[in-house]
This record gives sequence, structure tokens and C-alpha cells, in this order.
Amino acid sequence: MFIFRSLAYLFAVAGVAQLISLEGYEFQTAAQYSESTLTEHLQDFMSFFSCVLFLYAARLNAKLNIAATLLGALLAMMFVRESDSLLDVYVFDGAWQCIVGLIFVCVLVFLWGRFSIIYASLKEYSQQPCFGTFLAGFVTILAFSRLIGRSSYWQAIMGDAYMRLVKNIVEEGIETLGYTLILISAIELVLICRKQNKLFL
Repeated sequence: MFIFRSLAYLFAVAGVAQLISLEGYEFQTAAQYSESTLTEHLQDFMSFFSCVLFLYAARLNAKLNIAATLLGALLAMMFVRESDSLLDVYVFDGAWQCIVGLIFVCVLVFLWGRFSIIYASLKEYSQQPCFGTFLAGFVTILAFSRLIGRSSYWQAIMGDAYMRLVKNIVEEGIETLGYTLILISAIELVLICRKQNKLFL
């Protein structure tokens, strides 16, 4: 089974890389890799689906309930942030901040009276094999993609030949890889929770 899953994840990551490159092949020099492109839609899909999977895992395992719920809320916030351009157009400018704030308040309400068991749940999650995959994806999105995607860096190495498109491709590609890793970690967590439930039945 682990060989099948390994191959499935291998092909999934390769498929994501191919989807990212499709935009370049299709639009060539007109490719933008901006907010309304396939790459951004991939990020939206993976952040949303990861959120759903984490919330599902929260219902399957009492020990991981709080940790998985927090991860689901985090991915919900990331999904809203990735959708900021659509919210600005179809709702109002700055809508994503309000929605993220609402999610944060809901999380605080959920945690109220449970603060004593938050650490235990997070520690339980940290001992799961999928924790490392999640952490790698999270750091890739929030740190590595941002640092490697700095305009000043690309302007320094490209000089007068600087093209914002190249920076966007690298930054958005790495960010999409991070979301792919988080999605894989969410799938793995669900599989772990379902397996543990079967053992206790």
C-alpha cells in the first residue's frame, strides 16, 4: 500500500508541475501567472480541499480534534487570502481581512474552555508521520516562496533584463508546491485517523 501511495504522490506532484507549465506553453510570452490563472486556481483548490480534509479528520479522532480543527481554520484563512482579488471585485475591497477576522473569532470561541488540552492535541499531531510534510509545506509557502520571490533579488541577478514574469513563475510555482505538500499531509492525516478508528472498533 505504501508503494502505491508513494507513486500516487509522485505522479500528483509531477502533475501539478505540468499544470503550472501548461500556462506558459499555452500563452507563451503573454503568460502572467497572476491572480486569475490556473496556478492560482490550483492553490485555491488545494487550500480549500485541505481545509475540508482537516475538519473531517477532526471529527474522526478525539485526540486530534483541536489540532485538526486549528489546521482546518488556518487553511480556511489561507484560502480566503488566496481569493482576495475575487473578494475585492465581487464583495468589497478588503473583504478578505474581515472574513479572516471572523474565522479567527470563531476559532477563539471554539477554543474557549479547552485551553488546557490544546497543547496535548498539538503534541499528538506532531507525533504523526504527516506532521513533517505539513510543516515542510507551510514553511515553503510562508517563508521560502516569499524570500525567493523578492523583486529586489531578481532585479539584482537579472539587471536590465529583469522580467517580473520570471519572478512570478518561480514564486507561484514554489507556493503551489507548498500547497501540494499540505494537501498530501491532510490526506495522510485522514488515512491515519480512519485506520486508528478501525483498530478500536
